[in-house]
Amino acid sequence: MPQVVKEADRVHLRRALELAGGGRGRVSPNPLVGAVVVSEGEVIGEGFHAALGARHAEVAAIEDCRARGEDPSGATLYVTLEPCAHQGRQPPCSEAILAAGISRVVIASDDPSEKASGRGPGILRDGGVEVTFADGEEAAAARLLNQPFRKHARTGRPLVAMKSALSLDGRVATAGGDSRWISGEGSRVLVHRWRAEADSVCIGIGTALADDPLLTAREVGARRQPTRVVFDSRARLPLGSRLVDSIDAASLVVVVSPEAPAERIRELEAAGATVLVCDGERSAQVATALAELGRRGITDVLLEGGPTLAGSFLDADEIDELRLFIAPIVIGGGGARAAIGGEGAPTVGEARPALAMDWERSGGDLLVRARLREW
Repeated sequence: MPQVVKEADRVHLRRALELAGGGRGRVSPNPLVGAVVVSEGEVIGEGFHAALGARHAEVAAIEDCRARGEDPSGATLYVTLEPCAHQGRQPPCSEAILAAGISRVVIASDDPSEKASGRGPGILRDGGVEVTFADGEEAAAARLLNQPFRKHARTGRPLVAMKSALSLDGRVATAGGDSRWISGEGSRVLVHRWRAEADSVCIGIGTALADDPLLTAREVGARRQPTRVVFDSRARLPLGSRLVDSIDAASLVVVVSPEAPAERIRELEAAGATVLVCDGERSAQVATALAELGRRGITDVLLEGGPTLAGSFLDADEIDELRLFIAPIVIGGGGARAAIGGEGAPTVGEARPALAMDWERSGGDLLVRARLREW
């Protein structure tokens, strides 16, 4: 009979989860994974997936054992995601575990991708390894850690996290359109960290024309820059915009409709932008564009656009998470803009419920996170 997960096991799984976070912004489209090797109650090796194409967490932890002069044979391996059984950029982790003589593996979460999905644990069991899947808080934390990977594996589309800064009365801009700056400096720095971790950042043409943003991650030690995505049905993005001028530093995707002038599309492509032609109304364009971004390996989108684009994403049922900075100011005014436009819910009873919420201080602001679905 398999052993139950004991408190000591949970302690080591929590450490593996902590280690997994070391790969943030560096491993996509792969998942974040951490691993710990324990023998006779003592940690003898640790590792995590540190970069795309680098060793997987299990192999890194086993190699760490040997670097410490420890023998992993007969030990227990704790890992946040089920070990892989396929050849990718790295060889199968299940083979490395068997070769190391690991006797027990405790896994925090499954891998829903088609090429994995139980194969690794099955191979380990066939090889005589005791395999246990965790439950409770550690299992939930492991699933939440890899929501972009899990959604991409199941749907082919990226996870969408909408970020917005709003006043106490729920406004993102004054009636005249002024929005700089609603959130404080600390909150803006945090957004740059999110960009550094995200595969892509998305806005609409209205925001692009009004703010001429760069949408890059700055002053946070970013190891890579996100792909910038602009929804621009008529291909109006100026060739002299900072988004176009910075294509050498960060890639740019422009989503247009079939009615966009062909000459403008050619000019954007000549400047180095990738142009996606997506048919249909805005919500349909959103779904089509996300599917195409997913095919290109993008697993998450940080949605930074204004109310119009946010409304299109919500109407398309493509917002998975909200990250709202609530600033200690009151704007007022009937013409001041709300965070999300679009069609919206016809009745309160049909409003989108949040599965979970949490909040924390962000300098002088309150950061509220709401998860609308879990993958």
